[in-house]
Amino acid sequence: MTSNASTSAGSGARTLTHALIVAAVLAAAGGGFWYLSDADAEKTEDAYVDGNAIQVTSQISGTVTAIAADNTDHVSAGAPIVTLNPVDQQIQFERNKAALARATRLARTQYYQVQQLQAEVDQRHNDVIKAQADLARRAQLAASGAVSREEISHAEDILKNAKAGLQGATQSLAQRRAMVDGTVLRTHPDVLAAATNLRDAYIARERTRISAPVTGTVTKRSVQVGQRISPGVALMTVVPLDHLWVNANFKESQLEHIRIGQPVTLTADAYGKAVVFHGRVLGLDAGTGSAFALLPAQNATGNWIKVTQRVPVRISLDAGEIARNPLRLGLSVRVSVNTQDRDGPVLRSDVPQQDLYSTSVFDHELQDADAVVESVIQANDGPQSAAQLTQPTGQH
Repeated sequence: MTSNASTSAGSGARTLTHALIVAAVLAAAGGGFWYLSDADAEKTEDAYVDGNAIQVTSQISGTVTAIAADNTDHVSAGAPIVTLNPVDQQIQFERNKAALARATRLARTQYYQVQQLQAEVDQRHNDVIKAQADLARRAQLAASGAVSREEISHAEDILKNAKAGLQGATQSLAQRRAMVDGTVLRTHPDVLAAATNLRDAYIARERTRISAPVTGTVTKRSVQVGQRISPGVALMTVVPLDHLWVNANFKESQLEHIRIGQPVTLTADAYGKAVVFHGRVLGLDAGTGSAFALLPAQNATGNWIKVTQRVPVRISLDAGEIARNPLRLGLSVRVSVNTQDRDGPVLRSDVPQQDLYSTSVFDHELQDADAVVESVIQANDGPQSAAQLTQPTGQH
């Protein structure tokens, strides 16, 4: 009986030893797998989808008469989404249109007056030449007594009057020429001023139709029909969901091996782990989240407790992937940065060579206004082209 008990105890001890060895091997294998999979990765769940939230504002005051887009609607860049009452702007446009027509005709009159006075100066100059010739002829005949002294005195008076008339005409010409000197019809100061006012009125009238600055989804609509709005007040927001990124807030102790350009894998809570997004590290923010808070922590007073800080890391997203699986601003994301390649820079030093964000909605405003101005000038520049309406250059 004693022998059997000893044998059983020895067998149990060997079984326990084998179990411990197997457990140690499995633990080592698990640790090795964790090391191989996570040693070159930094992960965080404190990450959220971010993007551009572009406010739609009015550039003029007015009363809203129509709204063409509401929350969740998709709008295209340049599509009218809010309309203001255009009556005041239309009246001002017509008023300035008439003012430009009048300024064009008055400028034409000034050019014609210069031409008229130039002709008068030429005539006065000829009168002086004629008077000088008559006086010289009579002076030659005076020696023989053929011409009386009274007649010579009369010729001298005619010459003096001719010179005075030439001087007066020359002064009048200079005065009129000062109004048009160095200009043509389209560069006349009065025409330029009226044209500028018309452009301003035209653009104000066009701005009664407020367009979407970019293509995207409408959110945060606050404007209502009948509301009197002022310039700069946010009416709604348009979010372009085709251009998103992720702000991942890593602990300061995780930043040691994170570099710009490292590959990133992401999963969103909205889709679960079955959908994996891919991106790259675009850059690390210039400070921690608390440093840019509205009320930053002041650790120089009172008792101090160390709190691990977090730094936002901006991560790009693949446009094709977010087109297939759309994301929204603020969605929670799990982020894993592959830090195996650590040759990239920590801070960005490149300078953008072009605008990162822009809209072309307003590009044609001035061009269209110029076309209206040109049409008004052409309708009032008369039979003589504006290029020919220049100041006469002849002087005596």
